[in-house]
Amino acid sequence: MDCLLAIFAHPDDETFRPGGTLALLAQSGVKVHVLILTHGEAGSCGEPSLCTPDELPIIRTRELLCACVALGIEPPHLLDYPDGHLVEAYSEQVIADILAFIRQVHPQVLVSFGPDGLSGHPDHILVGQWAAEAFQRIEEIDVLYNVAVPQSLAIRLGMKQIHSVPDKTIALSVDVASVWEIKLTAMRCHATQWSSSPMLSAPVERQRQFFGYEYFVRAAIRNSSDDFIPRHLQGYLL
Repeated sequence: MDCLLAIFAHPDDETFRPGGTLALLAQSGVKVHVLILTHGEAGSCGEPSLCTPDELPIIRTRELLCACVALGIEPPHLLDYPDGHLVEAYSEQVIADILAFIRQVHPQVLVSFGPDGLSGHPDHILVGQWAAEAFQRIEEIDVLYNVAVPQSLAIRLGMKQIHSVPDKTIALSVDVASVWEIKLTAMRCHATQWSSSPMLSAPVERQRQFFGYEYFVRAAIRNSSDDFIPRHLQGYLL
């Protein structure tokens, strides 16, 4: 069975950018796993607050479980590295933990952040680096994709806080309209983080422009014939 592993830093990273694509792949028969390195304890408690800071790691874990159920993917696997302090983690230990989970689930495709972490968040940048190193060390993995936002979209929406990439570097552009309600449900699972994104208070049409299309850079590939994603997403690629 085709298998994909998405590697991210925080609960909600799996949903807000790539969630629709993960849902579409799961619907097409791909086994989709998510590995999250922290419990998101440095994030927002919501506005108004939905919990205390001490409760936040447990709440965000529940939110992640809720989102994975909504997306129809496998239950998430969480590590316990400190949110906001991944720079203090011993890289070889983190990579070893990532490799251990890769050997457990045997993915052919990895998805993670690119070199700029999409938002420039240090945790995102490090996770992307560690995922890239894991790809280099496991020859059975065929492709590594990075979540991305094309420059043309960032300019059109005036999203200066996003680290966009040149349009020509985008390898996959996915229309997730058919799973829009599924993605929206998964996004709502992350209730504590809802107020953290200005886009979530924007008009629905503007939200659809940003969240309704998902983009990926093909960061590394060993054999193009082994990239199963285009085959599974026929009819959804722009």
